[in-house]
Amino acid sequence: MSPTSDIPRRKRLPRDERITRIISVTRDLLAEKGYDRLLTTEIAERCGLSEAAIYKYFDSKRDLLIQVAEKWYEEMLAEDHRSVEGMSAFEALRHVIWRHFAIVKRHRELTRFMLMDLRPDPNYRSMPIYQLNRKLLSQVPEVLRTYIDTGDLRSDIALGVIRDMIFGAIEHQTWAYLRHEGDFSIEDSTNTIARLLYEGLRTDQAPATSATPAASTELAPAIGRLERLAERLERQIAATQPAQAEAKASKPRPKNA
Repeated sequence: MSPTSDIPRRKRLPRDERITRIISVTRDLLAEKGYDRLLTTEIAERCGLSEAAIYKYFDSKRDLLIQVAEKWYEEMLAEDHRSVEGMSAFEALRHVIWRHFAIVKRHRELTRFMLMDLRPDPNYRSMPIYQLNRKLLSQVPEVLRTYIDTGDLRSDIALGVIRDMIFGAIEHQTWAYLRHEGDFSIEDSTNTIARLLYEGLRTDQAPATSATPAASTELAPAIGRLERLAERLERQIAATQPAQAEAKASKPRPKNA
């Protein structure tokens, strides 16, 4: 008996629909099983296909997962990230931080695959998903720029530095969760990071957060450290630019023929 004879046969789908079906099933199984226990044989069985049929459309399990991740990013990019109209600067900052914590919470295995498998890949920057990730991360500075323009947030700190501080904090807060070694509270983590950043970024015209005076006093040292870190990052960025320009200028120019 053929090893695939017990697989339920379904009406043959067009190529694009079959690929979409495989990607959808893989995403569901990834959430259920995790990356390490995900088997292409089980994907094929749920799709009503032979395992060989999976490899007709995808070079490997990893290639299949990359396409799953790309579809996931396209979905996130299609969401309205500008839905902060009517929010204060603090509420908007808290909203964008909460959104990305919620993404990690809902999609642990996809986030883990992205951060622990794809990002360390030497070819990562040449992959389409790298550009998708850049687009997603760029949404945060877009939102913050609105409140810089209104004068509620300071304009003397580079938006790229603020973005990196947000996502660096999110990554560290969720690292144990992604490794199945712990958990985190979306609300607690969001409120702490948002309040720290906002108090360091708000201008005199913007209201303080609703923290109690005692809590504000406790936050002051952390805010000072946050500002000093931002200043150091900006100095490091500024220091590398002249060196890069000098190195570029020192390259020998080709002689005219």
